[in-house]
Order: sequence, then C-alpha cells, then structure tokens
Amino acid sequence: MVKEKSEFITARDLSFSGILQDIKKSNTSLQPVYEAFTNALESIKIKKNNTSDFTEGKIIISIYSAELTDTTSEFKYLTIEDNGIGFTEREFSRFNTFKDTSKGFKNLGSGRIQYVHFFDTTTIQSIFEENGSFYEREFVISKNSSFIKNNAIVRSNFVRPIENNNTYTKVIFQNLLVHSQIYDNLNSKTLKEYLIKRYIHYFCFNVDTIPEITINFYISEKLESTSNITKYDIPKYDKKEPIEIHYTKPSEDGLSLEKSEKTEEFEISTFKVSKDLLGNNDLKLTSKGEIIEDSKINLTGVSKDDNINGNKYLILISGNYIDSNDTNVRGELTIPTKQQSTKIFNAFTNEVIFLEDIEKNINSKLSLMYPEIEQIKEQHEKDLEALKDMFLIYDDETDVDISLNDDDKRILEKFYEAQAKKEAKIDASIKKSIEKLDELDTTSYDYEEKLEQEIKKLSKIIPEQNKRTLSHYVARRKLVLELFRKIIDKKLKVQESGREKDEALIHNLLFHQKSTNTYDSDLWIINEDFIYFKGHSEFRLRDLEIDGKKVFKKDFTEEEEKYLTSLGEDRIGKRPDVLLFPEEGKCIIIEFKAPKINASEHLTQINTYASFIRNYTTDDFEIKTFYGYLIGEGIEPKDVMSRVSTFEYSHNFDYLYSPAQKVIGFDGKENGSIYTEVLKYSSLIDRADMRNKIFIEKLGLGVK
Repeated sequence: MVKEKSEFITARDLSFSGILQDIKKSNTSLQPVYEAFTNALESIKIKKNNTSDFTEGKIIISIYSAELTDTTSEFKYLTIEDNGIGFTEREFSRFNTFKDTSKGFKNLGSGRIQYVHFFDTTTIQSIFEENGSFYEREFVISKNSSFIKNNAIVRSNFVRPIENNNTYTKVIFQNLLVHSQIYDNLNSKTLKEYLIKRYIHYFCFNVDTIPEITINFYISEKLESTSNITKYDIPKYDKKEPIEIHYTKPSEDGLSLEKSEKTEEFEISTFKVSKDLLGNNDLKLTSKGEIIEDSKINLTGVSKDDNINGNKYLILISGNYIDSNDTNVRGELTIPTKQQSTKIFNAFTNEVIFLEDIEKNINSKLSLMYPEIEQIKEQHEKDLEALKDMFLIYDDETDVDISLNDDDKRILEKFYEAQAKKEAKIDASIKKSIEKLDELDTTSYDYEEKLEQEIKKLSKIIPEQNKRTLSHYVARRKLVLELFRKIIDKKLKVQESGREKDEALIHNLLFHQKSTNTYDSDLWIINEDFIYFKGHSEFRLRDLEIDGKKVFKKDFTEEEEKYLTSLGEDRIGKRPDVLLFPEEGKCIIIEFKAPKINASEHLTQINTYASFIRNYTTDDFEIKTFYGYLIGEGIEPKDVMSRVSTFEYSHNFDYLYSPAQKVIGFDGKENGSIYTEVLKYSSLIDRADMRNKIFIEKLGLGVK
C-alpha cells in the first residue's frame, strides 16, 4: 500500500479528453464546493456507522481572499476539511471509478470532473485507517496538459504510514480557471446561506445529527469572520403522523388486483420551510437515513411552485417497507409500480404495496393534515376552468392528464395535442367514407341505402371537425375583446408609466399602424365586413396606393398647390387613422381618439379628410360616397349635437349618427356625401362581445 513515488492514475477503457467534452461544466458556480461538502457529509456518516466511539462530526470550510480595496476582495483559494473516514483504499478506488453507482460518495465520478472544470488544481490530503494502521494520502486532480497526456485527471503524490490516529480529509481548491464574481463575493455569511439553501432537504431530515459546520473567511490570511451552521438554523418538523397503507394482492382468478387485509405503517414528517430556502414543494421517500432524491412520487394537492402563507412544504416518508425495498445501488428502490404488477405476481405470490398506493394515500392524508392544501387544489381547478373557458376548450377532452405542475403553456399543449389526435381520427373517417363511394354501384338494389349510410356518417363528422376549427377562431376574438377592455380601463402594465399612449394601443389593436393587411386586423370589432376591404392604417394621404396605383395626384395646379400648403400646412401629408375602400367610388374613414379626450371637439376632422379625397385624387379614384366613424370614450351626446346639428342620438344602440352631409366638390367637381357615426369604445366592445357570445352559443362551444 505504501507508495512514496508520484504516479498518475491512468484511465482504462475510456478517454478523459472525451469525457471532459461530454460532461459539461456546471452552470452552478459553486458546484465543486457542493461536491466536496457532500463527500464530507458522507465521509462523516460512514465513520459514524463504523466507529462506536465516534461522537461528533466536524466540517471546517475556509475561504481565503486578498484585499483589493476597503470594501472589495479577490478570491484566492478555498479548503474543506472533515473528520470523517478519510480516503481509504476502497474509497480512493471508488473515487477513481467513473460513474460508480454503489452507495457511498454521491458524485458518481462526475464530481471530480467539476473540480477540474473550475480549478486548475485540487489537492486532497487525507489520513485513513486500514487494518489497524494509519496512513497519510495526498493526491491532485487537474486537467492540465501533463495530466491529460497521461489519460488521467488524478495524480497520487504519496501514501505512507503515519503515527497520527485522527482520520480526516482536506480538499484544497486553488487557481480558478475563470474569474468569478460568485467566488469574489464569498464570505462566511454568504456561503452559509448558499449551503443551507442547497442542503435544506438533508438538513431538515438530519436536523438533530448534522455535523458541527464552521465557515471561516480570511482576508490576506487574517480571520475576518466566522459563521456556523447548527440545528437552530434549520426548520424543525411541523408534524409527524403515522399512516397505515394496505397491501395489494392478486384476486383468486388472477385477473385483477384487490386490497389485502395486511397493512404496513409509514411515517409522514412534514416541514414548513420559507420559500426563500426551499425552491419547490417536495414529497420524498427516505430509506435508512437517506433521502431518495428520485422518489418517483409527487404531491398531487399542490404544485411545486405554490406558496402557502409564504412557505413551501417538504414531505418526507419513512417506514420499514421502504427500507426493506432498498438496494445497494444509489437512489434505487425495488418498490413496484402497477405497470409491473403482472411481472411481479408471476414471479412471486406474496402481497405488495405499489408506489402509486403510497402516493395516493400520502396525499389523501396530507389533505386532512393541512386543509389549506385542499384550498390550493380548489383554486387550481378554478384556474383550469378559467383557462378552458378563455380558449373555449371542450369538456369532452377526457383523455388529457393535467398535472398541478403543468404551467398554462403545457396545459394548452396537452389539450391541443388531444384535439389534434381527434381531428386526425375525424379526417381518417372522412377519407374512409369518401373511398367507400368508389365501391358504390348505382345499379345495385341497396345503392340508396349504402349511400345514405355514408351521408349520415359525413353529416355527423364534418360539423364536429368544423366546430374545432371555429373554436380557435372565436377564442382568439374573445381574448382580443378582453385586451380591448383592459386598455379602456387602463389595466395594462404599459399604461402605468403615466405616458399617454392609450390611442396608440387602441389603434394597434384594431388595425396595426403602417399596415395594409385588413384581413389580419381586428376591425371586425367595428364591423364584420371591414376586414374584407382594402385599407391603410396611418398612411400619409400622398402615399396611399391601391393595387399599385397612387390614389392622390402627383401634380397639382398652381391654385390647388396654393390651397394645399396654405397657412403653413401640408394637407395631403396628413395621416388619417384608417382608410378603407370597400368598392369603387366609396371610402370609409375611421378616427380613434384617446378615452380621456372630448371626441366632439374633432367632429369635422373626418369631413376634412373626405374633402381632400373627393377633390385631389387621380381620375382612377372618383370617390363620391363616404362613411365616417369617430370613435372615443369621452362622448357627450349634447356636445356632439350642439356642435353639428345634423347628428341624432340612437338611444337603443348608444351612438350618434348624421344621416347625410355634403362633401363639397371644388372647381366644378360634383358634390359627394358622407354618413357619419360617433361611437364609444365601450359600446363597440359590448356589441362585439354579444356577437361573439351568440356565435359561441350557436356552435355549442361554451365550457360548462
């Protein structure tokens, strides 16, 4: 065993240069520290199990920095020392076995990969006992060229006898490969916070037996501060309650499963942990003093993200049944699932408790222990129903398995995946019916009967197919109307800044500025037909084009030019909010006003635009008939009627209209006419909402 000569631990049957590429550097900057800390905890645990007179484990972490200024320092190196079992021959062999899965140190060989990704050298010094004698071991871990060319990342410096009989291990991390603010900002307090948050599961489970943990912070080799992690820093369990769970056995005929009279007792230990310490609500099995990280069971009453009065819940389950189904492979239990039931009962005739039964019974018990969990579950169900209602998702999607941990995106994906499968099935049925038409013989005695059968199938399938397509269409409209209401009620976050941009928000919602694509606009809110017309949103009059042709003249007479630029104005440089051209000789002019503005002060604006279009367009666009819509929220009917006497108020539909006004033709041009309406945004939304609801009801798309 004694080896005074330095030697590389050369890998066999694998290449470290390839492994270093395959196992990427962790995104967690402190991963090497966590790996070493985990090993220290494990080393102490092994010594405690193997040594009768071992009383208390100790871990000492020392951070060494150099002072840069009065308030800043630069990380130099870090050590982690424990009084555990040390690196025995067995543990050293395991450390050098890549992806070792037997119980013991938990890094599976990948921990040392993180050492070399972060630090140029990691030196490990250890004293251990072997066959009644004590030895000192030192080895270095690195990926620098001298190591890699020997296909190694570990170099053993020596193993030699020593008189000291106190086992320990000291890990020294030196020379960060990449400068890190995380390490520069490390001190005794910050590292304590990092460790408690990282190991909260372990600390909660082992609160009464955690080692004495000391963190020292040095600046220029002078001790600056010390912090300790003790049981008083760790949340104590909130409740401990037993639960009896029945075994399951095969029925006498072997065709089904049934509950057995035999039961097993489990213990539920619950912890309420501040959401700042515990990232997720968790349900874990524990075995022989260890938490099984991949327990393969879930909380079903709350999601991982739920906060309950500012806390998250950690639920730990223990029991002889779990211990008896443990294996020598790390994190692996032999507790069966119901999918394995046939195989299990074919091999053994004894009774078992399935993993699903543990999950179901534990969650039922938790609902009784914590009524607030049931309230959270009810809220999730309400949120799900609201989401289904928002997107008009059918209640008949019974094959969709929704988890409380699914976010809105995943829930919608699951529903749409289920709908896609149903639509594929419908399409396949339609195709099959159409193909059967080829087999019909018009001279056959049963021709009419067979044809009628296929017609009935299609008449049943096609409406269902169309309904699914239309559901997305009306659901989108529903969302747009909801957004419109939020803009009017000033409930969008973007409106909190105080800057007045309500008019722009409304304009872009209805018909995006600088766009000519009316089909994809939401002008249907004003009138269903508007999305089918050619149109322009906030274009200068002189830039208008329809089918590639300029609408306004390029050259004007001297008199026309004089008018169009008089009083310092550029009249055909003005930008109407929306212009639509439904057919030859007609134009729709829409103006949006901010909700706070008194819209009656802008009554003549639409008429002015109509005058420009009537008099200064090319001969290809002889437009005589105009329809104007002045839309705002600040509308006082008496103001409108007092300013322009031709307006009348429609009490039934809450809008004002002017039946006909002249649009004067200049220089001998024939007069045009304009019909104008003044409407409130809120009235538009109510009307559009009513139309959409009727559409939804007619199609039977409502969620019950």
